[in-house]
Amino acid sequence: MLTTRTILLPSPRAFCAGVERAVEIVERLLADQGSPIYVRKQIVHNLHVVDDLQSRGAVFVDELDEVPPSATVVFSAHGVAPAVRAEAVRRGLDVVDATCPLVTKVHAQARRYAAAGDTVILIGHADHEEVEGTMGEVPEQTVLVETVDDVTGLTVSDPDRIAYLTQTTLSVDETTVIVEALRSKFPSLRGPAVADICYATSNRQAALSAVVHEADIVLVVGSENSSNSRRLVELALRNGTPARLIDDADELQPEWLDGAQVIGITAGASAPPRLVDEVVRRIASLGPVEIIERAVAVEDMTFTLPLSVRQPASTEVGRGN
Repeated sequence: MLTTRTILLPSPRAFCAGVERAVEIVERLLADQGSPIYVRKQIVHNLHVVDDLQSRGAVFVDELDEVPPSATVVFSAHGVAPAVRAEAVRRGLDVVDATCPLVTKVHAQARRYAAAGDTVILIGHADHEEVEGTMGEVPEQTVLVETVDDVTGLTVSDPDRIAYLTQTTLSVDETTVIVEALRSKFPSLRGPAVADICYATSNRQAALSAVVHEADIVLVVGSENSSNSRRLVELALRNGTPARLIDDADELQPEWLDGAQVIGITAGASAPPRLVDEVVRRIASLGPVEIIERAVAVEDMTFTLPLSVRQPASTEVGRGN
């Protein structure tokens, strides 16, 4: 007789307000203008979201020179550097900006710190589009730091004029360690009044932290290039719990669950909620399960759509899952 497995579902998980807003922007443009609607880079880092929008007429490009003159182009949720905006103007493109407002806030902070004469230390990953955009705001005054080791060899022109910012999708714990190292080396270090790591990233990490010690394995639904999804896998591994990152239920290997009585399932902020439901159903097809939801926060953040796609003008979207 099969024993009943427990599935722990930490909440919040899956889509956040910024992702919902970005996806809806493309959906509305497709509905209003028809295809093609061009999108620079992936609108969010999720394979299923990109494939779905592509099937409906969105065209994803790496650079603006792939977009025909005067066409509509959407900037992704991760933001872009001023040089990209300038190129769009030069080429006469109709730009709709889907940058997450929390990323926009980091860009504004970078400009303010630089204007005050500070060297801006950006904590983040060099290969991430969000970092490229933020670095591009004031490249001559911005230095990227990825690890504590980077802090050790760091030199700046004026140690008394130094500030830090962070990528919004980092590990809260690891970022805290880097900030402490910076503050130890540069006692005059300034930073944002509110942490740059976004509420959705920190909430999903906190939710997983609340159940990770009970789980025999953690499944994180998200794409390989999703920073916040990968941070969830790392969080589980740091706590001694095996973890797997999967795009969808089709990637689940039943042998991973051998001997696992308690299975934690979460999803990065760019993953659609339906993908979690499909993973739960796949596990339930293997034998009896008890499903337990554990909520650590309720997300009610909303972000207004750009005026160019707002219908009607009072519309607001982005209730977190």
